[in-house]
Amino acid sequence: MSELLISGAKPLYGSVKVSGAKNSVLKMMAASLLTKEPCILRNVPNLSDVQKMLDLLVDLGTEATWLNPGTLYLHNANEISCYGSEGLMREMRASILILGPLLARVHKAHIYYPGGCAIGPRPIDLHLKGLESLGATIEQEQGGVLFLYTKNGLKGNRIYLDFPSVGATENIMMAAVLAKGRTVIENAAREPEIVELQRFLSNLGANIHGAGTDTIIIEGVEKLKGTEYTVIPDRIEAGTFLLAGAITGGCVKVYGARADHNEALLYKLHEAGAEFFIGSNYIEVKNQKKPKALRIRTMPYPGFPTDLQPQITALLALADGTSLVTETVFPDRFKYVHELIRLGANIVLEGECAIIKGIPKFKGAKVLATDLRGAAALVLAALAANGESRVCELEHLDRGYENFSEKVISLGAIVERHN
Repeated sequence: MSELLISGAKPLYGSVKVSGAKNSVLKMMAASLLTKEPCILRNVPNLSDVQKMLDLLVDLGTEATWLNPGTLYLHNANEISCYGSEGLMREMRASILILGPLLARVHKAHIYYPGGCAIGPRPIDLHLKGLESLGATIEQEQGGVLFLYTKNGLKGNRIYLDFPSVGATENIMMAAVLAKGRTVIENAAREPEIVELQRFLSNLGANIHGAGTDTIIIEGVEKLKGTEYTVIPDRIEAGTFLLAGAITGGCVKVYGARADHNEALLYKLHEAGAEFFIGSNYIEVKNQKKPKALRIRTMPYPGFPTDLQPQITALLALADGTSLVTETVFPDRFKYVHELIRLGANIVLEGECAIIKGIPKFKGAKVLATDLRGAAALVLAALAANGESRVCELEHLDRGYENFSEKVISLGAIVERHN
């Protein structure tokens, strides 16, 4: 069992560079199935989730090569399989994103319900409803097996999403680019990763626009070409390091952090009393005083991101006063709170709300990560804690943060990783 040994209560100072966005590159990797021509992705982070998606694509028949660290070559010139590996699909949530490309490319898909972090039910009903609207027939077998197919290819349609699901929006986008006619996705997700997927698909030759708004319009084309594309910096990693600077009372400059992608977080950091400066390609945060209590409610973009809720909850555990954090996206995302309490946090959970009474200081302890963002929150708390802490089950952290321990060490943290 891998773990981080952290000697805390040391302010972080210096600069750090954000890696490529996990939630962007995984979708582009899946979208490479849509074309028979090569795709080259740059700024690809070295993450376990990226490797799992790569394994899944290779199993489907993709030719994949690392040209150098961070540059990935994907080619699907030959026939690809419609069978998604059960073992690989059950390991991560993003595996569901092969569904749209497979239906568009080979008109059938035999897949399994995806796995991922245990942060509550994440049904795929909106994915299936959207693809069914495009003409897919769905048969569900025992054991969480789905078989989707279309006899005469997909056909464009108007699709309204009951919730602006990121994954459903992306799956429908990828399926519709090769469908016959026009597809209109209403109440679409608006995340920056949606905009990036549109740009990537446009580079492939797709006729698509509207990403970043709640209506995306796609005119189907007959075939797509290859492209080279550079993945954007990871906004959640950027937010995590900004919060690391704030929670330790230090000063951290985060290169690759974009203010337009982190507006909700920056607003709350300002409200909490932290100072920050927005540069041309970085954001610098400074916080040398006790944070103020806040009220936060997670919402779909551009609201406060659920993927930063655990990290900012760790900060608010040290705030002056009582904070209220309401989680509206993933009901079980508060699982990490019980581990945060081991570090001394005073938090009471009531349904979808966490009531957080600020404490003077965290105290070192051994804690167990239960999911990706919860792991990041525990590391941030340990960095701010008096004494020594052990954060175990780093496999969760490795899913979404590239070289995390090396980066915090470069900021002056006293950290040892034991694998």
